[in-house]
Amino acid sequence: MSIRLASLPSPDLSLASFHIGPLTIHIYALCIVAGIIVAVLVTDRRLRRRGVTSWTVIDVALWTVPLGIIAARFYHVLTHGSDYFYPGANLSNVFAIWDGGNAIYGSLIGGAVGMYIGCRRAGLRFWAFADALAPALLISQAIGRLGNYFNQELFGMPTTLPWGLEISPEAPMFPQGMPAGTLFHPLFLYEMIWNLLGAAVIILLARRFTLDWGRSIAIYLVWYGVARSGLEAIRIDPTSDAPLGVPANIWASFVVALAGITLFTVQSIRHREPEPSPYLREPHLATAQVHASR
Repeated sequence: MSIRLASLPSPDLSLASFHIGPLTIHIYALCIVAGIIVAVLVTDRRLRRRGVTSWTVIDVALWTVPLGIIAARFYHVLTHGSDYFYPGANLSNVFAIWDGGNAIYGSLIGGAVGMYIGCRRAGLRFWAFADALAPALLISQAIGRLGNYFNQELFGMPTTLPWGLEISPEAPMFPQGMPAGTLFHPLFLYEMIWNLLGAAVIILLARRFTLDWGRSIAIYLVWYGVARSGLEAIRIDPTSDAPLGVPANIWASFVVALAGITLFTVQSIRHREPEPSPYLREPHLATAQVHASR
């Protein structure tokens, strides 16, 4: 008889949500909201250090967050088509964001579009905002991964390591044919640790070197893309469709990492001088000129 010396228990599936009157509150959604709030606070602090007016970040977030969430969900659905489109499928599940299934890469695409719109309206340089956001994005993603923990999803191959993750056989993502009591690699935890470490690395590098003109966000892309490709390679719960036998998320991770390397290289060649200002145009310049002429 084998004795399990240690493992990482998962929260009971009943704890993934709770009720307030007629409303059902999902822990997954709360984790996403908490991550967004922290990202806004961290980005605002970093922008203020560069002279940006306090809470200008909210003007940009009002575009970035909704488009990021929408794109994250639809990217997930499109890359997991067989999970949502089959004879007799309930098509309303396409919109069931509270059950999990929000692709980071989709959020990057939608969020980038929203960020560009928001920055133009706020008069900020796109790359200045993106660089301020880079470590905040990793922290936000780390917090969001707690939602995967409560949903008992985002785990890897079976393991005998002492931090192996317990998954209930009743969990929707539990692999068919696996015996009850099997432990799995806690990919959500690996990614949380990697993301928090990456945020610290970007902050420390930015203090030592000049990482403007998009170089901080480029490091984010490389850091996250490389790690995600490795995590996806050992993931066994239902993953994305697999062109040429390789999961779509691994392809996307390669593209993201390559985009980060390209961005860092190109911007380092094009912009050897420091970024002059986070503003496209200095705010209240006309007002200042009027006061100066009096």
